[in-house]
Amino acid sequence: MAGRFEGKVAVVTGGASGIGAATVRRFVEEGARVLVADLQDAKGEALVASLGGRAVYQHTDVSEERDVEAALRRAVSELGRLDCLFNNAGFGGAVGPIESIPVPEYDRTLNVLLRGAFLGMKHAAPRMKAQGGGSIISTASVAGLRGGYAPHLYAAAKAALIQLTRSVALELGESGVRVNCICPGGIATPLLAGPLGGTEEAVQTIRPLMAQMQPIRRAGLPEDIANAALWLASDEASFVTGHALVVDGGLTAGVQWSQQFPQMRTYQPMSG
Repeated sequence: MAGRFEGKVAVVTGGASGIGAATVRRFVEEGARVLVADLQDAKGEALVASLGGRAVYQHTDVSEERDVEAALRRAVSELGRLDCLFNNAGFGGAVGPIESIPVPEYDRTLNVLLRGAFLGMKHAAPRMKAQGGGSIISTASVAGLRGGYAPHLYAAAKAALIQLTRSVALELGESGVRVNCICPGGIATPLLAGPLGGTEEAVQTIRPLMAQMQPIRRAGLPEDIANAALWLASDEASFVTGHALVVDGGLTAGVQWSQQFPQMRTYQPMSG
């Protein structure tokens, strides 16, 4: 049986590991051909080699306009079209108290987390408009919706990305191009395990701790976000645009039931 993305082409930035790699695999499983754009050449090439000729790799720094444009140009020229762009590349960015953050670290953080998505939208738009449609998806974060989940600049960049998504959706929707973003909660990836070294072993170490963060008692997985991206890119979401899809296991819904006041958990309504 043909997959729902048979004949379609996607570009996934930050596609060599974590959420990006999981999304590349899901898109390929559904029949898509995928261009993996990343800076991690060894991981990107290894991923592509495992996918049976359904993907190609391109070294891409999303903060550089020429790199982003080249990746999208190659997708169209070599793979035939551009149905989905997943602006997923990211990193933790600058950390620490506001007075200690160097301006170059501010620039680097915003260049990757916000400028990278802007450049993807800028260069995907004319290509998708020319073919009559497409789907642009970006990885935002629950940190862009509520304070306290991430360093200052990461949170600010993700909040700006959510608003950029809404604004661009208003423009491109009239040309048949949908623009959405995903707001993950705690997802067990090398990015989140960065303080422990960012290795696969570190990811496995933090997973039991992450299982207690939200009402759904397991760590969020890259595949959870990949499945959300798959849906947003599919025809099943053809009436969805300008949306920030929260995928967080209930993290931002409120105080967990087990942590609320005891009387709220034991109250029994009067009978009769």
